[in-house]
Amino acid sequence: MTLGEEWDSGTAQAWEALGGAPELVGRVRHRGVGDLGEGPLPVAELARGTVGACGLAAAELAAVRAGGGPQDVAPPVVDEGAVATAFVSERHLRVEGRTPVTFAPLSGFWRTSDGWVRTHANYPHHEAALVRALRLPSAIPEAVSGAVAGRTAVEVQELVYGAGGLAVAVARDYGEPQPLVEPVRVTGARGRNLGDAPAGRPATGVRVLDLTRVIAGPVATRTLGLLGADVLRIDPPRLPETDDAYADTGFGKRSALLDLADAGDRAVFEGLLAEADVVVTGYRPGALEPYGLGAGQLLERWPGLVVAELCAWGWRAAEPWAGRRGFDSLVQAGYGIAAACAGPDGRPGVLPAQALDHGTGYLVAAGVLRALAEGGGRGLRFSLAGTGSWLVRGLSRAGAGAEAGASGYAAEPWLRVTPSGYGVLRHAASPFGDWGVGPSRWGTDRAVWLPR
Repeated sequence: MTLGEEWDSGTAQAWEALGGAPELVGRVRHRGVGDLGEGPLPVAELARGTVGACGLAAAELAAVRAGGGPQDVAPPVVDEGAVATAFVSERHLRVEGRTPVTFAPLSGFWRTSDGWVRTHANYPHHEAALVRALRLPSAIPEAVSGAVAGRTAVEVQELVYGAGGLAVAVARDYGEPQPLVEPVRVTGARGRNLGDAPAGRPATGVRVLDLTRVIAGPVATRTLGLLGADVLRIDPPRLPETDDAYADTGFGKRSALLDLADAGDRAVFEGLLAEADVVVTGYRPGALEPYGLGAGQLLERWPGLVVAELCAWGWRAAEPWAGRRGFDSLVQAGYGIAAACAGPDGRPGVLPAQALDHGTGYLVAAGVLRALAEGGGRGLRFSLAGTGSWLVRGLSRAGAGAEAGASGYAAEPWLRVTPSGYGVLRHAASPFGDWGVGPSRWGTDRAVWLPR
């Protein structure tokens, strides 16, 4: 792909879903080659489109903060190699030379009496729930195989979910359509006047309260951090994050622990909220409302906020899925993607990247940047299922850069070595540049904003 060859259809679709001016899409430029596999679904197109839309949103915000209009939006450049490397950032991560464990032994596909089920047991509490639900004699793969072989996939799914674990029957058909982006509220209020921003850092001075976990939400917020935002991630102390996950997604932000059931911690949190410009949440629908942190509740109190909500199964999902937890691998299984990627032996497969996570992350970042460019005061919703629906229904291989799997791609130009709170990390760069410093250790920063 050469610079400015033609507009990319995936970028155009993502930009339209974000409400962007259609005449700006042609400004996105592409170069280089990447490789995100030759599977049955257009993963490279999803990656290119989401990163392209995010780059365009960053350029739009930069123009707005400089006092310009659409005619002043600088052409963003999408490098296919950088995109391909970033979309599998967790695979490139090395912590002091060690290769992290991406999936735990009890996470995977298991044959049932009528098909397959996918489990997710990367976190200790989810593994414990799986062992408890299936009454396993030990936490080893052979025990899981034996326990599910005589049950139907849906039976296993419901048993495990009922115990607080995570398991999804592998669907043979694609799930119900979900929107790629769902604008839920525009308050009419404007956020804080942001003023000018340094070149290449259009989100400078923006305070982002990050209430997300694992990959999709943290990819969004690490991208906003790279673009200049002050990102502060807050987690409850009793819900730990894995060190390897945070070593990959903790760039561009700080991390603190607050217990919202504690009066003192809640007061600190309220102080952070009062000075935030953006709140990004990644919990299942309904989980934050008891704490007064649903989008509607936040916008009632602070109508100039930008609130981006992210969930797994979609905000319009039918019961029982509407309020369930989920991860990229589970949505692939439940949405028919794993079946579409099955091998010759019928065993379900996976996408060549956790593309629902990464793609949704760049879409969330793009949505936040566009909302800031429009003055704030709005809520947006995203989901892994929405991105999956777009992947299987909206995208094709016919857009610009369809040769992204061509020879010549190498990850090395996009790998960096950076000190961090976890030691020396080898990691993927962002498609938008380098963070320059590594993440601190999860939960070890002060719960305060940096001076503007």
